[in-house]
Amino acid sequence: MDRLTENKIILIVRHTRLDELIARFNTEAQARFYIQHLGADFDDYQREDRTYKRSVQETEGILSRLGRVHVVDRAFIPNFIFGETDLVVVLGQDGLVANVLKYLDNQWVIGVNPDPARWEGVLLPFTPQQLEAVVPDVFLKMRRIRRVTMAQADLNTGQILYGVNDLFIGPRSHSSARYTIEINGRREDQSSSGIIVSTGLGSTGWLRSVLAGATGIAAALTGRSFPDSSEQEFDWGLDHLVFSVREPWPSKTSSAGITFGRITPKTPLRIESHMPENGVIFSDGIEADFLQFTSGTLATISIAPKQGHLVV
Repeated sequence: MDRLTENKIILIVRHTRLDELIARFNTEAQARFYIQHLGADFDDYQREDRTYKRSVQETEGILSRLGRVHVVDRAFIPNFIFGETDLVVVLGQDGLVANVLKYLDNQWVIGVNPDPARWEGVLLPFTPQQLEAVVPDVFLKMRRIRRVTMAQADLNTGQILYGVNDLFIGPRSHSSARYTIEINGRREDQSSSGIIVSTGLGSTGWLRSVLAGATGIAAALTGRSFPDSSEQEFDWGLDHLVFSVREPWPSKTSSAGITFGRITPKTPLRIESHMPENGVIFSDGIEADFLQFTSGTLATISIAPKQGHLVV
């Protein structure tokens, strides 16, 4: 097959909701019965599936004319070894792009929206049809790159976890997290629902909802107006993170003086777990991909030394 180049292109794909239903119920007919029995629209699952698979076929066809294509399912990303010069093309929702970024080491990423009518695609600026022009420009280093600052959790066990949107440090279930928190010379024991650490990319997500709730409560109690939570959003590439303690509980043995602040290169956040069990750290909302954070474990939360590189 004639190709424009011999450059390697890694195409990241995912299962659709219909694929996952069929895996669960064995056949499409049984999946249809289950969904329709609940009163949901099974046709929407089929439309989404058809649209995504057409996009996969079209994208793979275009990329095959531009370089050597290797298709990888998202499930294999944590253990996949990327080449230093690989170009990574992600076909899916924004969350898939974020999930892929944390497993890369400076490789450039092109986010492709398979279904613009369905997905807003903040991290998916391109359609499959645009790849014909975009990919050659990327090979020639002629496209603009947007850098994405990531968070990093280093444990005294030697384990490391990266977060593209955010990190969560706290209990696995709906219970209280017990820990010691320390930043910029201040230190205290706390009991809370956990701590969220947000990047600039994640400041439009979980952090925004936390701040919206906090300002709403403060406004109701004081009768004063507060800035909109969207004003706390910050650029993806800035060299700081923001942490917020959820529902801190002041008591005889726990304090609530350190609840919100910035993590910078000079001021990392340190957290020591006092949870005998169920303490975890996970990133980007993926609870299945977590580190154990139980008694005696010390986590240092800082800005990751690597960045994501998104083609725009």
